Amino acid sequence: MPRGETISVTMAPETLRAVRERVEAGEYASVDAALDDAVRALQRQRREEAEDLDAIRARIRRSLDDPRPDLSSAEVQDELDMMFAEAEHEFRRA
Repeated sequence: MPRGETISVTMAPETLRAVRERVEAGEYASVDAALDDAVRALQRQRREEAEDLDAIRARIRRSLDDPRPDLSSAEVQDELDMMFAEAEHEFRRA
């Protein structure tokens, strides 16, 4: 495995303690391995958040592009009331 660049990192004592505990418990071979895993997890989380945001934007765009007429607040409330009533009915049957 190629060697990476050496850097200096300052961590809060409790963070460093948690990393060292993971290494001592055998979860990781070294502090370096634990930090590599943490960075990969952060990158994965950021990627998933970006995908979620893209999906939300797409839903908003579809909603804005929807040619159907807007609902009034009363119509929305009626729909929600009906949905909650149906859900409550299903819950009571279960």
